[in-house]
Amino acid sequence: MYRMECSLDPNQMVDRLLGTLRSLPNTTAELVATETAVTGEQLAGHRAIIDAIIDLRIGGHSTKLLVELKRDVFPRDVHRLVHQLKGYRNQLAHALDQPLSVLSLIAAVAISPGAKDELKKEGIGYFDSGGSLFIPASSALVLFDKPTPKTITRVIRNLFSGTRRRVAHALLMLPRDHWHGVKDLAGAARVSPATVSEVMHEMERLGWLRARGEGPAKKRILEEPGALLDAWVDQLKHLRRESLRRYFVPVLTSQLEAHVEQTFAKNLATYAITHEAAAQRYSAFLTHVSQLHCRLAIGTEVNRALRDLDLKPVTEGANLIIHETQREDALLFRQRIDNLWLASPVQVYLDLVRSEGRAKEMADHLRRHVIKA
Repeated sequence: MYRMECSLDPNQMVDRLLGTLRSLPNTTAELVATETAVTGEQLAGHRAIIDAIIDLRIGGHSTKLLVELKRDVFPRDVHRLVHQLKGYRNQLAHALDQPLSVLSLIAAVAISPGAKDELKKEGIGYFDSGGSLFIPASSALVLFDKPTPKTITRVIRNLFSGTRRRVAHALLMLPRDHWHGVKDLAGAARVSPATVSEVMHEMERLGWLRARGEGPAKKRILEEPGALLDAWVDQLKHLRRESLRRYFVPVLTSQLEAHVEQTFAKNLATYAITHEAAAQRYSAFLTHVSQLHCRLAIGTEVNRALRDLDLKPVTEGANLIIHETQREDALLFRQRIDNLWLASPVQVYLDLVRSEGRAKEMADHLRRHVIKA
């Protein structure tokens, strides 16, 4: 039953659903009852209350549509809603004492993408304030897939803002079969326990994490690494692109990595190689890499190291591209391989997907063979 405040009241949600249904070809939809009319007595003495019942005729077939109204729906809500709707359907059939063609539908201000997938699997229809509609009728399958409403989009975007993105980074980098408590994940991600608790709660609602235990003993495991990584990639388009500094270093391409490592090490400059050169070290894909991309933590040591490289600023023909960063998470989980510091596979992947040309192919290769999400 609809109990939570939202930007649309229950009557508005039902009216909008009716309007959308009536816009479908060869379809009629009439409201039979709302919550105030469908009492427990009408449902054969049971207490269950249905928010709305709609007589729906679609594709020449008639059915009753049982509508449950919610503010927002996440994957973890689906199991309970399915059980609830099955109970409503059985009680209505019992009250009418006759076989009944019934479809169930969740109407909500916002339904997460994961929840929509789960509702489809269960054969439950859905409708949200963004205009998405799914009706699994036997006579006609209706699916309008519209952009996710802003309330869900805002939840997801917040997960990758500020230091919160470090929690996602840690979950993708740590062993996938590990159950994480708030404190241990906070240590790995270098953020406060409060930040971890907030992020993990939202990720659990989205269906990316599974939980066990309660209170301080509660732990979670990452169940949907692919969905988490996809959501992070989707948020990249909302970020301003980093400023890059392009240089030419007068050394042979085969010697560039070692030359950069030695110079940065001598000056105590913190760095991590990314893009194609790093991906190639994790899992070879290209036959030749002509440019070296480095992420550098801004500071005096970095400036001194760059001077020692005897490099020249260029607009074309660069062989060293510097990504200056003030974000610690861009260097989080860097790895020492072949006497070089490489950005984490996750960071390298995120950098590659924002690039052009064969970088995207290399990103797919890295995700498939190294990140495995």
